[in-house]
Amino acid sequence: MKAPSKPMPSPDSTDSANPSDDRPDSADDRTESPDDRPDSADPRMNDEYVRRLPHVGVTLVGVVHDHPASVHRAREVVRERDPAVVALESPPLATPLYETYARESRTPPSFGGEMSAAAQAAHECDAEVVGIDAPTGSFFVRLARNCWRDGASLGTLRKVASGVTSVTCHALVCRVAAAVADRTSLRVEVDHPVEHDCDVTDPPAMQARDEVSQARRSQSLLRAFDPPRPVRLRDETREECMAANLNSLRRRGETVAVVGLDHLDGIAEQLDE
Repeated sequence: MKAPSKPMPSPDSTDSANPSDDRPDSADDRTESPDDRPDSADPRMNDEYVRRLPHVGVTLVGVVHDHPASVHRAREVVRERDPAVVALESPPLATPLYETYARESRTPPSFGGEMSAAAQAAHECDAEVVGIDAPTGSFFVRLARNCWRDGASLGTLRKVASGVTSVTCHALVCRVAAAVADRTSLRVEVDHPVEHDCDVTDPPAMQARDEVSQARRSQSLLRAFDPPRPVRLRDETREECMAANLNSLRRRGETVAVVGLDHLDGIAEQLDE
C-alpha cells in the first residue's frame, strides 16, 4: 500500500494546514487536536460512518456531501484500504467528471467534494474508479418492476419519471463537462458546492462535530417525515442497484464505496442479505 501523501502547506491549499495552525485555544478542544492524538484517532475518521463488510469485500464510507470531514474520511479510507476498486455514488455517465477533477495537483481537489477526493486517492493506489448509481439500464428495469409491485398511481409514475429525467439530464451535462475538460484546459463546475458551517481550515475536531450535528439533523428529519412516494420508490431502487453493482464488483477485488449517509444503512443491509 502506498503511504499517504502529505502535501506541504501553502496559502492556496484546501487541505488542513500545519497541525500547529489548527490548534484551538481552549483546553477542551486541545485534547482533540492532531498534536495530542495519533493520526488513527482523527475524529473525522468516524467509525459510525464506515461499514466494513469483509464477506463481500466491501467497505462503505458514509458522507455528508461536500463536508470537509467527509472529504477527509473518503480520501483516507481509500488510502488505508488500498482497494482494487473505488465505487462512487455517481452515475457512470457522470463519474468521468470526478476523475477529471481528481487529476488536479491540489489535495483534495478544488471541485467535486468527497467524490473527487476518493477518485484522487484511487489514482494514487492504481485503483479502478466506477460509478454505481442511477441512471443505468438495470435501474430503469428495477424501477419499472418496483412501481408495478407497489401499485403506483399514474400521478406517482409521472413524478417518478420527472425525477429520473432530471437526474439523467444532469448526468449527461456532467459527461459533456468531462469531455470538454479532457480536450481543453477548462474545468467546469457543474454543481455549486454545498455550504457548511465549517471548512478545511477549521480544526479536525470542529469539522467532526459539525458533520455529526448535520447528520443527526438529517436523520431526525427522515424519521419524522416519510418521504413522498415517488422519492421513496426512486431511492429504494437506487439502493438496490448500488448494492447489486457492488456485489458484481467482488470478482475484481476489494472495493471501497463512497455513498451518502442517508443510503449507508440501506446499502449495507442489502449487501448483508
